[in-house]
This record gives sequence, C-alpha cells and structure tokens, in this order.
Amino acid sequence: MSRQADAARFIVQALEAEGVEYVFGIPGEENIHFVDALNDSSIRYVLVRHEQGAAFMAEIYGRLTGKAGVASATLGPGAINLQLGVADATTNSTPVVAITAQVGLDRIYKESHQVVDLVSMFRPITKWAELAPSAQALPELIRKAFKTAQTERPGAVYLAIPEDVESAQVPADLRPLPVNVVRPHDPSPSQIARAADVLATARRPIVLAGHGATRDRASAALVRFSERLGLPVATTFHGKGVFPDDHPHALGAAGFMRHDYVNFGFDEADVLISVGYELQEFDPAKVNPMRDKQIIHLHRFPAEVDDHYPVAVGVHGDISRSLDALGAAVDRRFTINGTGREIRRMLAEELAQGRAESGFPLSPRRVVADLREAMGREDIVLADTGAVKMWMARLYPTYEPNTMLVSNGLSAMGFAVPGALAAKLAFPGRRVVAATGDGAFLMNSQELETAVRERIPFVVLVWVDDAYGLIEWKMDLELGRNSHVAFGNPDFVTYAESFGARGYRIGAAGELLPTLRKALADDVVSVIAVPVDYSANLELTGKLGELTGPF
Repeated sequence: MSRQADAARFIVQALEAEGVEYVFGIPGEENIHFVDALNDSSIRYVLVRHEQGAAFMAEIYGRLTGKAGVASATLGPGAINLQLGVADATTNSTPVVAITAQVGLDRIYKESHQVVDLVSMFRPITKWAELAPSAQALPELIRKAFKTAQTERPGAVYLAIPEDVESAQVPADLRPLPVNVVRPHDPSPSQIARAADVLATARRPIVLAGHGATRDRASAALVRFSERLGLPVATTFHGKGVFPDDHPHALGAAGFMRHDYVNFGFDEADVLISVGYELQEFDPAKVNPMRDKQIIHLHRFPAEVDDHYPVAVGVHGDISRSLDALGAAVDRRFTINGTGREIRRMLAEELAQGRAESGFPLSPRRVVADLREAMGREDIVLADTGAVKMWMARLYPTYEPNTMLVSNGLSAMGFAVPGALAAKLAFPGRRVVAATGDGAFLMNSQELETAVRERIPFVVLVWVDDAYGLIEWKMDLELGRNSHVAFGNPDFVTYAESFGARGYRIGAAGELLPTLRKALADDVVSVIAVPVDYSANLELTGKLGELTGPF
C-alpha cells in the first residue's frame, strides 16, 4: 500500500505541472494547508490586500503571458470578492483560474455558517465552474480548469475545493495529468477561397484588428497582410499595438463615444476584414451603422450574432496562418487613398497640441503627450476605466502588442494598480505605468502596500479632478448638467509615502515629464498626482460633432 499525502500538496504539484509561477491571493482558515504547501514549491505566493486585486493581477498576468493567471481566496466573502476581476477576465477573453475554499462536504448541503452556493454564483461569469467532490477528482479537475481557461476563446474558470477535500489524504503516487497543448490549425481552404472572392470585387476594404489578434500573436502577419494587399488597418481600444501606430497604413483606434477621426475610414469602406475582433470590445454599430458592409471574420472561433455584424465569410483557425493564406489567395493590391494619411495627421496634430499646452491644471492631451515621451516602445501602460481611458486609447500612440492595456469587455474600474503589479512580474525588464483617475485609484490603492512589500516597482500616474470625470462628461454632454460626481481626495503624496512608496505632486505643466522620467528610472513604487483640467472633454466631443470629413 502506498504512503499517503495530503491533497493540498497535490494541488500545488498540479499547479507546478501547469507551469504556474505565481498565485495571487489572501489565505483563509479553510485553505491554510494549500497556502502552506506553496512554501515548498517553485510557485511564488503574492499576498494581496483585497481579493479583487488578486483577480485583476491574475487577469493581467494571463493577458500578457497567455498562461492562465491564478487567483486564490477563502470561501464565502473572500470568494465573492474575486468575482469582479473574474468577470472582467471572461469578458476580456483572458485566461484565469480562480480557486477558492468551500465548507466541508459534511455541511455544504444544509444551512450553515458561511455557506453560499459559490459554483452557481461563478457559473454565469466563467467558462466553467465546478466543486471538487473528492481528492481523487483533483487531477482531472485541475487539468480541465487550465485547458478550458486557455483554449479556444480564453476566459476565467472557477474551482471550489471543500476544506475536508483540501486536507484529505491521497495516495502518494497520485500524479497530475499530462499537459496537452492544442496546436494551431490551418484555416479551411474553401473559406479562404470564399473570402478571396469577396475581396476580388471589393472597392475599399478596411481591416479592424481586435485583441484576439494580439492573443494569437498575429501582429507580424497582420503587417504582412496589410502591406501585401495595400489595406488600411484600425484597431479596437483593446487591440491597440497589434498594428503599429507609426505604420503608414495605420488608422488609429476605434471605440470612442463619438464619431472620431478613425470612423471616417469605416464610412468609406464596403468590406470589413475583422481580425481577432470580438463584439464585447465595442459595439459593431459604430463601424457598420447602415449594416451595408460585407464582413470577413478571421478568428479562432465563430463570431457572435449581431444585427450590425452580418458575417459574409468566417475563416476560423490560427490567425497568422489565416492572414497569410488569404493574402496569398488575393491576386490584387488596393490603393490607399488620402483618408488614412489625414486621420494620422489629425491625431498627430492633437498630440502636438498637447505637448505645447502649458496651462495648469494640465490638459489631458498634455498628460498623454508627456507620458508617451517618457515611455519606450515596449514599456507597458495600463489605462484604467474612466475619462483616462478615453484620452489614452484614442490618442496614445502604441507600437507593440500589449503595451497599452484597457478593460473593454466589462470596463471595470480599479484594475490598473493591481494589474501593473502583475505586468511587472510578467515583464520585469519593462517599465510599467498605471494611468488612473483618482476615483479608480482609490478602489484598489491598497495594493500599493503589496507592491512595496513584494518589491515590485512601477509608477502610478493619478489624474486628479476630484470627480468621476467620465460620468461628468457624459452628463454634461447628454443632460447639459451633472450631479453626484464630485468627491474629496486625500493628500496623494502623503498617502503614497504612508505605504512606503514615493509620492510626487505636479504643480506646473513643465514638471510632469521630468518627474515621470525620474520615477520610471527609480527602482521603487511611485505615485504621481497630476491635476487635470477636463474642460477639454466637451471641447473634444464638440469638435468631433462638427467634423464632416477628415480633410
């Protein structure tokens, strides 16, 4: 008879077999054996200050690496606190494995202390959710969790482990299941031929690249495809960087609340080649309002149904292979007209305007321009949800995949600070900035302590306007007035220093760029508070509303 070992140790072995490097979480009474077993493993446990932060960390780690990030929590309230980040991961098609404790099987079936049906709560916000009924089921359940999270359309999964299962004895020869990697597959030749037929009669096709193209590492193939056929390329906010903004075929990012410069490129198009785009990234009605474009959908999986997204041809498979195959099958090259050049000119002029603005508080254009000046091509910025995201996503030039991250599926506030910590772990050689409004910052600012304690350096750039700026913008735009959006703030410098981080307060426009450079050069956690004048919000939407064309 084989020697017995506890299930918690086996769970850790299974995570190691899956290639897990970090577990983000908070321990509880019901999973102490699991947390203790991590001490004897190759996995680094990152103790966070709120389970929501753990889920966002797991999400951004999964987004940047393609490997499922792992978030851990105790039962009941700890598990429930994970749910925002878990839902964000699923709606952003990002692989995450959430593992929590649950009460023992001896009382889960009845009313009892801290008992809630966690599997039922997680099921609507995950690809798969299950409870481990026994220790013997763990090899199959853990393998299924990672396989489900990381394959096809990625997303979050959830596994509840009852405390008596976690502490149960299992045979010492119990082993994790082998990790099977799904290989890329070629697109259907018949679908490639059908897509080529559509392009054979197209007048002005346009490419829209989403985050799926980034996940599939299709950036180089996308550039080849655009250059071979002479096609303009726009990206979603979520897909920024998959096509470099300094390429002569680039149109910028689509997804702003009003008809932006990039939309004029879609207005002229008769065929939309969608590459890795998913409908939750933004409403397809914004680029196909009249439902009159033929759509070629290139992705690993079929498109969802939407009245403004009628797919003429679906090409499913490895995105790079699909792009190369379609490019080879089309025997023509399109002529790039002047629209794209004018769109790039207008974006460049707006950014140049920002560099020249010296008012205080700073205009959002000045903040974007200085941040871009301070960052390298491969450095990473996370733009939190709010007015910050609108300005960053439309105006911040991005040149490499996954170097400007937003939440566009759920658009959850508060992800940038914990996400920046995970981004630095994923790419320790790159500089990382969390660009966040003051409202979003205080939702998860406690993770500054985590970053300081774990010695994970990054910069937090807080856009200070003492209000929920995006909601104020929307109210002013649609209602002509705003209410219930203003609040007070702490002294952000003192607040940062109380966690052991460095704090900087910007007092003039000329101070931001040198402060950014200093903070990015220091190997510490820094918080920069920059007052922002959002009067530019209504100026921008007013200007865009008057545009009748990019010329």
